[in-house]
Amino acid sequence: MKTLQDGNEVALQKAATLIEALPWLERFHGQTVVLKYGGNAMTDEQLRRAFAQDVVFLRYAGLRPVVVHGGGPQINAQLDRLGLRSVFRAGLRVTTPETMDVVRMVLTGQVNREIVGLINEHGPFAVGMSGEDAHLLTARRLQAEVDGEMVDIGEVGDVESVNPGAVTALLADGRIPVISSVARGVTGGVLNVNADTAAAALAIELRAAKLVLLTDVAGLYPHWSGRDAASAIDARPISQLTADELAALMPGLSDGMIPKMEACMRAVRGGVPQAHVLDGRLPHAILLEIFTDAGIGTMVVPAVSARGDDPPYPPVGDADVSN
Repeated sequence: MKTLQDGNEVALQKAATLIEALPWLERFHGQTVVLKYGGNAMTDEQLRRAFAQDVVFLRYAGLRPVVVHGGGPQINAQLDRLGLRSVFRAGLRVTTPETMDVVRMVLTGQVNREIVGLINEHGPFAVGMSGEDAHLLTARRLQAEVDGEMVDIGEVGDVESVNPGAVTALLADGRIPVISSVARGVTGGVLNVNADTAAAALAIELRAAKLVLLTDVAGLYPHWSGRDAASAIDARPISQLTADELAALMPGLSDGMIPKMEACMRAVRGGVPQAHVLDGRLPHAILLEIFTDAGIGTMVVPAVSARGDDPPYPPVGDADVSN
């Protein structure tokens, strides 16, 4: 039987959680936060709905969220159905013209609509758009460096410029822009842009207070390569590091982490105060990061700036490889 005391304890716990969030609500009220959405959080139904709830919560809490998304799992599935092979170099998808048609169709025509629909179950907030729309993102063709050599990876671009007018207009109207990571090419056509890279470029241009990247790991690890699962037992992700310290670690990162950490480094060097890599497999990871004292995941900052009682991150000199 549930007693009144039990009910009071639950209520006090809820009140304590809300009070802990108060200084962060004050700090980020009215601020823009760019969220990169991808990984398992996009394919698990519970996580998909939790993400949508988090985004709407930010909107009601007075923040201005902007969602930038990829859709790797969905693109892979569609390519498999068409009998087309997925190839990656330096963490980037090799994109032929045929593959680009699939990428464009899946990101803008399928994934974008699904995200918009989930958010709009809670109110008339989300507006879907592509990086092509209103020349939001313009990109130049990109080559990847593999084993010291430059390799052509097809219709893949790096963001050359951002024209944020359409996004700022939506934010001023109280909407939540949801943006697929394809871009207009400098010389015409459409290019596939890594969603982490697109989110960083947009965060810089919007002068965002935070860039948050959801991924499939708990953060950046100093000693675990990700190839040896047993070594993860005692591994802890780095809580915080500066852009310069991250630059020293970059040569040892795995292909999958390179675009994410490069995006964080670009963002903070471009004026974004904080960039975060969070585990998107954890329900409500975004709220845990933004509205709790300790936060979660790995935070990249321009210079050392301790947050609350965060434990010190491992010295860069001790780090050999990362996941």
